[in-house]
Amino acid sequence: MRRQVLALLGQESPEAAAPSASEPGEPRAPTREELARYAWLSADAQVRPLESAFAPPKGYTRVAVEAGSFGAWLRGLPLRPNGAPVRHFRGGEVLAGDDARLAAVAELDVGTANLQQCADSVIRLHAEWLWSSNQRERIAYRFTSGDAAAWPRYAAGDRAKVSGSKVAWVRSAKADSSRAAFRAYLDLVFTYAGTMSLEPLKKRPSRDDVRAGDFFVLGGSPGHAVLVLDVAANPEGRRVALLGQGFMPAQDFHVLSPGGDDAPWFPLDGDTVATPFWKPFPWSSLRRFP
Repeated sequence: MRRQVLALLGQESPEAAAPSASEPGEPRAPTREELARYAWLSADAQVRPLESAFAPPKGYTRVAVEAGSFGAWLRGLPLRPNGAPVRHFRGGEVLAGDDARLAAVAELDVGTANLQQCADSVIRLHAEWLWSSNQRERIAYRFTSGDAAAWPRYAAGDRAKVSGSKVAWVRSAKADSSRAAFRAYLDLVFTYAGTMSLEPLKKRPSRDDVRAGDFFVLGGSPGHAVLVLDVAANPEGRRVALLGQGFMPAQDFHVLSPGGDDAPWFPLDGDTVATPFWKPFPWSSLRRFP
């Protein structure tokens, strides 16, 4: 516990926090701090943090993020070695590792069912940040029906009984706040939530206020959502972003690339933000978790 507290305060001892000797951006074993911050990681994984994998384009610097924020957490998101393909929940290849639209693949489990798709991946990462930052009482998302699904309630033993569009919560299980129960809770959310439950969120940042942790969402059946992983700006005020997505069928969360000189950074100076696998997102589709 003391080590976790010190890590959050940036006071972790060098031998505990420092990665093994390797060049920045090269795959390595996760540090003990990373294993605590990204709780799904296995100690034998080979990862590279997003921030070290992708430098901003020439003339740009990363936009400051608040320490401990979702955006700061995303900058350390562990990525698989360069050239890793995107695989779906059954293990088959969806995108080759050298696909021009693919910049990197996150080291994040998908599960064994066709659940963790686009909106679900955004929810998963946000929930994992809350979990690792000891804000677990805030973990709550809405089903498409509008009904709230809160982790504290699930951990206490309540389970959702869904009948058509009606949801009732019933105390029908033992209290369990383990990681295994948390993953089961997330699968429940993935089953009944989606782009249509994220689209109504009230926080709608402007183009000038876009930051890591925001996301674009177009609700529908299907709809789509992409997550803003990082933002950089140049002295003239032009902004670019790293964007990531899950997709259909459920598959590895991956960092996208637009091609061109600034790849994998996407320009943010147009009326829309165009990504490789969906129609352009208007700025009116930008959302932020509360």
